[in-house]
Amino acid sequence: MQDLIIILLVCFGCFLFWQQRRQAEIARQTIEKKCRQLELQVVSVTFSHRIRDEQRRWRWHTRYTFEFSSLGDDCYQGYLDMIGFTPAKFFVPVHRL
Repeated sequence: MQDLIIILLVCFGCFLFWQQRRQAEIARQTIEKKCRQLELQVVSVTFSHRIRDEQRRWRWHTRYTFEFSSLGDDCYQGYLDMIGFTPAKFFVPVHRL
């Protein structure tokens, strides 16, 4: 019985990892598409998980923070909030053109 529980926990961990990688790929494609539309260059993308959103509601969401450059010699930071596999909020700060 104990072996079965361990196997189920390992399978659940693998499932969570697979879903997080899928969400990260969707987020990266969304960020790159939006930056191409705005004629910006993506420098890097990182993520952090949160349990509460800005309105203090209990909701599992992931914030993908990305750095971008508009002219090649500058760097700005924006973010994309994802709830599940759906982009919820995209923010790009004011930058030079």
